[in-house]
Amino acid sequence: MLTEYHCHILPGIDDGAGDTGQSVAMAEMMKAQGVERLIATPHFYAHREKGVEAFLEKRKAAYELIKDSLPFSEVHLGAEIAIEHGISELSGIEKLAVEGTRIILLELPYAPYARWMSEEIHNIATEYKLRVMLAHVHRYLEYYSKEEMETILSANAIMQINNEAFRSWKEKRLVKRIISGHECFAFGSDAHNTSTRKPNWDMLQKKAKTEDIARSDEMFEEYRTE
Repeated sequence: MLTEYHCHILPGIDDGAGDTGQSVAMAEMMKAQGVERLIATPHFYAHREKGVEAFLEKRKAAYELIKDSLPFSEVHLGAEIAIEHGISELSGIEKLAVEGTRIILLELPYAPYARWMSEEIHNIATEYKLRVMLAHVHRYLEYYSKEEMETILSANAIMQINNEAFRSWKEKRLVKRIISGHECFAFGSDAHNTSTRKPNWDMLQKKAKTEDIARSDEMFEEYRTE
C-alpha cells in the first residue's frame, strides 16, 4: 500500500494547505499518483504551541474539515515535531506519534549539529518506547559536517527521505547509501501545496526501485499497534 509518510495537507494549521480546497486538491493529486495510505504531519513547534493537548484539538478540527473528502484507504494523523531543548520532557509528547503506530516523526534543527539533539532523539525513543523517524535527513548535508552526518545516520531511527532528493545529485548519493545500507527508511513528498511544493509520487516511482518503495511501505506495518 503506497504510503505517504510526510505531508502538510491539513488546512490552515501550518505553512501547508491554506484552505480545504487546496487540501482536497492535494489529496486528489496524491491519489492519482497511487497513494493509498496518508499520514498527515503538520508542524509542531513546542515554543509556539500552548501544549500538546491544544495542538491535538487544533489538528482534529482541521482534519474534520476534510476527512469526508479524502480518497484514501487509510488516513492517520501525526506531526512533524521540531527537536528543541527539552522536547523529550514535554508533557504528552508521546501523543504526537502517528496514530495506530509507534512511529514519531522528528525534525532536526536547520543549524549546526549539537550533541543535545541526539540526546533528545534517544530520550524520546527510550522513555516512550517509540520508533523515531527523522524527517528529510538528506537536507542536512548543507548544515552538518561529514562526521556529524555520520552521527545522524548511525541513530537508531527510520530515515525519512523526501521524494525530491532524487532530483539532486548530491542528495541522491546519500539517499542511495541509506537505501543500500540502512534497512529502515521511508519516503514522503513533504507536500505543502499544489504548485511549488506539490505531491511528487509520480517522480519517485520513475526514479526509485519498486522494491525500495515497497520496503518504505512496510515500515508502517512493522510498527503498527492497531
